[in-house]
Amino acid sequence: MKHIHLTILNVLFCFLLLSWKPAVSQSSPIIRVEPPHWWSDMTYSAIELMIYGDRVGLCEVDVQGLEVTGVHRTENPRYLFVTIETKGAPPGVYPIVFKRGKKKVATIQYRLQDRVSGSAARRGFDASDVIYLIMPDRFANGDTTNDSHPTLREKAHRKLAGGRHGGDLRGIMNQLDYLQNLGVTAIWTTPFMEDNDSTFSYHGYGQSDLYKVDPRYGSNELYAELVRQAKAKGIKMIMDVVPNHWGASHWMISDLPTYDWIHQFPGYGQTHYRMSTQMDPYVSDIDMRYGPDGWFVPSMPDLNQNNPLVLRYLIQNTLWWLEFAQIDGLRVDTYSYADKEGVSTWTKAIMDEYPQLNVVGEVWLHQAAQISYWQKNSPIGQLQHFNSHLPSVMDFCFHDAASVAFLQPEMQWDKGLIHFYEHLVNDFLYDNPYQLLVFSENHDTKRFNESHSFQDYTCMMAILTTIRGIPQIYYGSEVGMKGDKDKGDADIRRDFPGGWKNDPINAFNPKERTPEQQQYHDVTARLLQWRKSTPVIHWGKTKQFIPQNNVWVYFRYDDTDTVMVIVNNSLEEVSIPVSHYAEMLIGFQTASDVLTGATLDLSATHWTITPKTPYIITLAR
Repeated sequence: MKHIHLTILNVLFCFLLLSWKPAVSQSSPIIRVEPPHWWSDMTYSAIELMIYGDRVGLCEVDVQGLEVTGVHRTENPRYLFVTIETKGAPPGVYPIVFKRGKKKVATIQYRLQDRVSGSAARRGFDASDVIYLIMPDRFANGDTTNDSHPTLREKAHRKLAGGRHGGDLRGIMNQLDYLQNLGVTAIWTTPFMEDNDSTFSYHGYGQSDLYKVDPRYGSNELYAELVRQAKAKGIKMIMDVVPNHWGASHWMISDLPTYDWIHQFPGYGQTHYRMSTQMDPYVSDIDMRYGPDGWFVPSMPDLNQNNPLVLRYLIQNTLWWLEFAQIDGLRVDTYSYADKEGVSTWTKAIMDEYPQLNVVGEVWLHQAAQISYWQKNSPIGQLQHFNSHLPSVMDFCFHDAASVAFLQPEMQWDKGLIHFYEHLVNDFLYDNPYQLLVFSENHDTKRFNESHSFQDYTCMMAILTTIRGIPQIYYGSEVGMKGDKDKGDADIRRDFPGGWKNDPINAFNPKERTPEQQQYHDVTARLLQWRKSTPVIHWGKTKQFIPQNNVWVYFRYDDTDTVMVIVNNSLEEVSIPVSHYAEMLIGFQTASDVLTGATLDLSATHWTITPKTPYIITLAR
């Protein structure tokens, strides 16, 4: 019966996608112009305006003061794509006149704005940062008046696990001091664009309007203000973008500009999720077709980045947000699910405009070689003459190691902390391991604390904050939040305690935290604040030693500083011979543990390492 229902759904969806449905304004034939404005002095100066309205595709166009370099009409007469050249044009208003024959039917006042000074040289996030991942709907409700909105279908229902709970941009803004005091230097929020799905719209990955903040979160202007306030506190902002797919409720989906704007089979075709097909030298045509072209789920139509109109639309939308809100970087959802040539062109356009920005792609694969393929200048990608131009990729191999290593207190050949050791061995596959985003959990995985103890959390955080790369933590784990992926996504996306008025416990406030919450918070803040001012951890070299008795030792070092990390994953005390690490300890006189302040005797023959305990030791001569 379930399969019958899905078949009916797919048939209905195909009919929806293949049918033109006019949406005509009574007052003006022009309904939308995107991008809504642009900036002077942008490298990306040839802007392709997407104009939507009643029979606008039948119009002739004239732009006063700007050169029209291209006009593209599609099979849908409600669309017109007009390319204008803005290079060298001063800020101002440029009228765009639409005519049918000799009759003027509409005029748009298109604006070029002044660009923020130094915008192109903006520096993105990097290995000196710690990223804090927030799902806005589940973090904090700063404005209860926008929990529901009359024009959007799903209304607030906090008692429903998968419903909208009311968290918003104002809630994040209200907790910037909390994040600053924790030691966070960058915030990644899951998408906040309008998502008009009837259910499960809270996650934001089924976007219905790419130029509009969902009013249940706030407004475009409020988001720009959040970015400004965060920067004033030394916190960067990272925007989550989705070039692979839109939501079925996106306004274009029921009135497609072109049949091939999305991938059609015809209509719906399910991806097999095996993105290894993207680099498989033996891949079959059908597997390749249903890989990057297949839909993620039926409610998320898959965009065709091979269509130049689609690709330019996506590039311009991303550049628009980067310039409008002065964002510090991007996280790209399902990066490896998009057409690889199209998404690499998209990425290059962003990096050409903002050469020092950072963009991290979600590449959910489990082998370092396959993940490396997607980082720019990859020695693996070069074997197939492919370059993604993507500076950073998510290190899912680190996540995989963290998920199992601490549950294996008895070390065997392939169990325990050897997972981390072997993980670092594969860094030779990457062009730049310092640009890997390392994490133990995110909004799509089981929460680490669900199956691990506080001692495990401390060990994991010690590694996460001292290993090479860009560490990312997930909201609420710093106060011990749990969540089981097997119970559904809502369980790993619970509300932050205290984010809503009248919550029984407010974990944002140290005076209201439980002793357990405070315990988690203390160790997290201590590590993050220390890391913030420790460049050797950001950029230093690494030397590691094969784990023995489930004790892993590695060093981060440069010409001036050395930090020794010891992690005992065993349930027993372990005595380690100091002489085994002599090559890295020669010449040092003192050794002090960051977490406890205790000193270690460098003249001793052995150190006794307590069970399930990390040591982060700063060495001095």
